[in-house]
Amino acid sequence: MRLRSLLFVPGDRPERFAKAEASGADALILDLEDAVATAAKATARAAVASRLAEVRGRARLLVRVNPLGTQLFDADLEALRGLSPDAIMQPKAEGSASVLACAERLEAAGIAAPILPIATETPAAIFRLGTYADVKDRLAGLTWGAEDLPAAIGAATSREADGRFTAPYEIARSLTLFAAHAAGVAAIETVYPAFRDEAGLRAFAARAARDGFTGMMAIHPSQVAIINAAFTPDAEAIAIARRIVAAFAAAPDAGALQVDGRMMDAPHLVQARKLLARAGESE
Repeated sequence: MRLRSLLFVPGDRPERFAKAEASGADALILDLEDAVATAAKATARAAVASRLAEVRGRARLLVRVNPLGTQLFDADLEALRGLSPDAIMQPKAEGSASVLACAERLEAAGIAAPILPIATETPAAIFRLGTYADVKDRLAGLTWGAEDLPAAIGAATSREADGRFTAPYEIARSLTLFAAHAAGVAAIETVYPAFRDEAGLRAFAARAARDGFTGMMAIHPSQVAIINAAFTPDAEAIAIARRIVAAFAAAPDAGALQVDGRMMDAPHLVQARKLLARAGESE
């Protein structure tokens, strides 16, 4: 499942679904949780279930349900019974045990979908990030958030005045990144809330791609093109990666060799192969 851009859409706004799909996002997150007021939950469930029952387009359709263990979650699953979204986004996830509990409930409701946990929304969740590798076959990826966690611990904010994350939330971000790669699943960066700030978004998305995230969530269709560009290797990077792979293929017994005047060894080959995989190329 290619997940460069994942665009949130409120489940109770079905008139926005088509526009969201036309944005070029790799996936839509049809939201039943935070973006939907309690009074509108039933309307949102009906609209999301209706969309899932229709013919699918290019974009993957994910559903963010309400937290496990709540009556809202139970109602979400009843509305989605027998349907197959491309993934279920699980808020307030707390490691492998919560994924297994969610998967059990999905299976009982006849919902065939992997799970994309939001892995950092409670203090306890931080200490369970290393357990996701135990349930990697159940996962569509791993992502994090910088809003619920500070609220849970009474912090004033998760960001500095210039938009950078404060130290505790940089830790949460980094641990999520490593947890995703330890599990061998997509590492999805959190949202950039200032959707009119294109320069800020471009820098944020570029940093995420640089650091090893494989995709990013969006809150507005206007963010999608910038995010897709950030997580799509450019022609020069692809050409260099091809040369590295070709050089090692031509000298399979070499531990290190020169490519473009630079010494390359096994980690460079791994990086090149991963970049080509992101570009949709296979050896």
